[in-house]
Amino acid sequence: MSGWEVVLRGGRVIDPESGFDAVADVAIGQGRVAEIGTGLATAPVEVDVAGLVVTAGFVDLHSHAQDLASLRLRVLDGVTTALELEAGASPVAAAYRAAAAEGRPVNYGFAASWTQARMAEVAGFPPDAALADVLSHLGDPRWQRPAEPAQLTALFGRLEAELADGALGIGVLLGYAPGVDPDEYLQVAALAAQAGVPTFTHARDLIEMVPDAAIDGAEEIVRAAGQTGAHMHYCHVNSTSQRHIDRVLGLVARAQAAGSRISTEAYPYGSGMTAIGAAFLAPERLGERGMRPTSLTYAPTGERVASEARLRELRRSDPGGLAIIEQLNEDDPADQRLLMRSLTFPGAVVASDAMPLTWTGPRDPQAWPPAVTAITHPRTAGTFGRAMRLLTRCDAPMSLAQALSKCSLEPARLLEDRVPVLRRKGRLRAGADADMVIFNPDTISDQATYADSTRPSAGIRHVLVNGTFVVRGGSVVLDARPGRAVRAEPR
Repeated sequence: MSGWEVVLRGGRVIDPESGFDAVADVAIGQGRVAEIGTGLATAPVEVDVAGLVVTAGFVDLHSHAQDLASLRLRVLDGVTTALELEAGASPVAAAYRAAAAEGRPVNYGFAASWTQARMAEVAGFPPDAALADVLSHLGDPRWQRPAEPAQLTALFGRLEAELADGALGIGVLLGYAPGVDPDEYLQVAALAAQAGVPTFTHARDLIEMVPDAAIDGAEEIVRAAGQTGAHMHYCHVNSTSQRHIDRVLGLVARAQAAGSRISTEAYPYGSGMTAIGAAFLAPERLGERGMRPTSLTYAPTGERVASEARLRELRRSDPGGLAIIEQLNEDDPADQRLLMRSLTFPGAVVASDAMPLTWTGPRDPQAWPPAVTAITHPRTAGTFGRAMRLLTRCDAPMSLAQALSKCSLEPARLLEDRVPVLRRKGRLRAGADADMVIFNPDTISDQATYADSTRPSAGIRHVLVNGTFVVRGGSVVLDARPGRAVRAEPR
């Protein structure tokens, strides 16, 4: 007997790290990849995967979807690790405890939250690790006002404590607080540099959109990287740059060439989603982004916002309610080319910005599949299937191995300096964690749409997390909760 628990037989095995690409068997034991080869010995569970690709599971650095139903959609999209890094969580220890108590089908982890630290110290809002708390306060001007010296001291003390508790970096929703002093952001970056962790930034407004902004959002990230030496991660460069993507990416490329550590991510959709109370969605500011109230769809009712008056009413009554925001037109070839440039930029990784489910009727978060009253942005269910389709088929710019690397290996590498567990993820080799996705390369694709947002991706047959099937034969294994915490090692 081999002592292995599972053997996957005869698939096309691709390891993004070594470049291994051959038909082989994969043996799994004790949550790890035990051996890769041909004619391997038997195991209690044997699965014929001939004709399918066997590779490392997808590592998502930007997932706000932490509820069970959303996480099931994520595994059906090939995700095996889903991290909340842009918004972060505070207290981060409480977020880890809650996730462990609930049980997760995917690996999980959190950054420290500058946003929640600021909400607590500047506005006096009680810290709550739940995303709903952040969304409900996101448009409130009280947390965005200038901070007193004592408040800044307390804010940075809070962030230092979160990093000591294993936070994966510092998440900064700077674009939601456009009046914050740029020097405060530099101090955040300096703290991250000292701790040896990245920042994950939702950029401030670009100067093309807001000519009188305190500083251009892209220039600010680049400046912080150059002045502090911090690793600055530029979140969803597609949605914050919109039709200025070429200018922003050119700036980032020059800074990278000069030695600054700046990484980027993108999701393959032209529309975004956020709280309708966000500062930049005020009726008087929509024109900065070439939008009108009808550019917004309010998720709790599914309505396209008809007027400024209705938008003001929604922002007043439900500031944390989610809205889909039309930005780039996915049907316009010129806009689609801009979107593809953000995805194919050298070193850019695929990240979803997945959002939790919004319930338009009776709420049943335990139901599977999700009830028709549950809606979200299609990126929650389809980001990685869509990315693989766009990057590898038709006139696609990448090989299958290159596209897989953007979804697994490269995201893991961005964090692995301080997060040892990620050195075993994003790879498919002996000793790696058995986080794996097995899919049909000809049919892998998104199926979720803006009208039908919870349709799972197609072509994904099996997904394992730490050696346990969470998807088998294309169906979710409902009682599987093998996800483990991903934490940084404090200095």
